[in-house]
Amino acid sequence: MAIDYPKLSAVPSTIRPSSSRPQRAAIDPLVRKLSAVHQVSVEERSVIQDVSDRGLLRLPARSALAGGAPGSRGIHLLLGGWACRYRMLPDGRRRIVAFYMPGDVCDFDILALGAGDQSIASINAVQVVQIGATTLADVTTRYPGLERALWSDALMTAAIQRAWTINVGHSAAKQRLAHLLCELYRRSDLVGLAKGGSCDLPLTQFHLGDACAMTAIHINRVLQELRREGLVSLAQRRLTIHDWEALVALATFDDGYLLGRIPAEAPAATPPRQVAMGTPG
Repeated sequence: MAIDYPKLSAVPSTIRPSSSRPQRAAIDPLVRKLSAVHQVSVEERSVIQDVSDRGLLRLPARSALAGGAPGSRGIHLLLGGWACRYRMLPDGRRRIVAFYMPGDVCDFDILALGAGDQSIASINAVQVVQIGATTLADVTTRYPGLERALWSDALMTAAIQRAWTINVGHSAAKQRLAHLLCELYRRSDLVGLAKGGSCDLPLTQFHLGDACAMTAIHINRVLQELRREGLVSLAQRRLTIHDWEALVALATFDDGYLLGRIPAEAPAATPPRQVAMGTPG
């Protein structure tokens, strides 16, 4: 049965600086991610902070970030909250092809290729920075290291897409969901947003189902099975991994596609081998 998804609200195509926004943009996840492939200097961090402060928007859930904002040109940096990329199928079903979390660039490819047949929207309330094409060109010309880091990030995004294609096309349902949960935890971990085997996961069973090509009912059954086996639990929009090694083995998860050019000494995932069921993250 087709689901009637609410219409999305469009992001303004031009973002103007506002003196009414005294809070500084939370750029730490983005800087940490870029620093994996480029030593971000003090000056470069200052530029990132300035551009983010001037272009920061706070938007509600289900706001269009790309593909639903005619005339917008530039990229969107997600600094708070989560978003997803999706396509609506002719029969009314939605297929999610990517999730975005703090530190992610949502639409570097759309800047170059256009929106095509996909859209990007916030899942919950977000803090997002829209950087216009002219500003982006100026910053990357003056700081080529940041340009290389952004291209490396775009290559990692493509690697994630390939992993999703293989996972959905060739894995059983239980393994499919386990792989997605491993990936989302590891990505949170790499940008400093995971702690004690737990991370934010503001996704409904519909989101997970649309990403794994499963129904929400099937997702619920698999989640219950993973919980009974002492592997994971979901509560209050947080994912807690109770046995990382067992979940990785089930999913046949290898985080190499997330590391890209990160040196071999990149930190290992932080969840302990065992976290007792019911223990707060």
